[in-house]
This record gives sequence, C-alpha cells and structure tokens, in this order.
Amino acid sequence: MKQYKVGRHVFLSTLGAVLFIAGLVLMLLFPDAEGILMTLPFICVGVGAGVFGGNFSSAMRNRTINKNPQLAKQAEIEAKDERNYMIRNKAKASAYNWMIFVYAAILLAFTLMQVEAYIILTLVGVYLIFIFSYVYYLLKYYKEM
Repeated sequence: MKQYKVGRHVFLSTLGAVLFIAGLVLMLLFPDAEGILMTLPFICVGVGAGVFGGNFSSAMRNRTINKNPQLAKQAEIEAKDERNYMIRNKAKASAYNWMIFVYAAILLAFTLMQVEAYIILTLVGVYLIFIFSYVYYLLKYYKEM
C-alpha cells in the first residue's frame, strides 16, 4: 500500500500561513504604499491563504489515511476507479465550457467599460491560449482514438 507523506504538506502549510501573516502585517505597516508595496500585501495574503488551505487539508487527509489502513485502501481504490476518473474528466469539460462563455462575457464587458487596451489584449491572449490548447488536444485525441 502507498505511504502518504504528511511532513511536506505540514511544511508548505506553515509556509503559507507565514506568507499570509506577512501580507497582513505589510497591509498594517504600509497602508498608503505606492508601487509594488501597494499590491504585494494582497498577493501575499492570496497566495498564502491558498498554499495554507490546500496543504493543510492534504496533511490532515494523509494523517487520517496513515492511521487507518482500511481507509487508505479505500482511498487508493477510489483514486484508481475508472468511474471516478470519468466523472472528474466530465466535470472538467463542463467547467471548461462554462469558462469559455464567462470569459468571453467578461472580455465584452471590459471592452464596453473601455478598460485600457493592454488589459483587454492580455485577456484576449489568455483566451486564445485556451482556445488553441483546446484545438490542439482535440486534434491529438482524434488521431489517437
């Protein structure tokens, strides 16, 4: 049976918490900052919260699985189950379909609000990356299957 690691997740969770707290401290120390110090606290808070949350939950899950061998066996079966794999892929496909329409609506809204051109062009570039990657994988899978 696979041994689930906890230490790495605890370390990354701690790192995320430190980053989160550092962002909060920067917000308090420099309330009227300019330039990079204006956005850095918010980036630290966002990234820190994400890293903390994701790794803390993984650490707790792995700790629970390591203590209960039957639960570890069940988790391994669920991870390898083809039905769950297909459900996850179908959920990803549905989320992608929604993302394409929502992203296009946001692009249109930003254009109508007359947001600066470099922002619109950046968003269009990202949108085209999604579309081109979709077409690439579509053609790739048509050839394989």
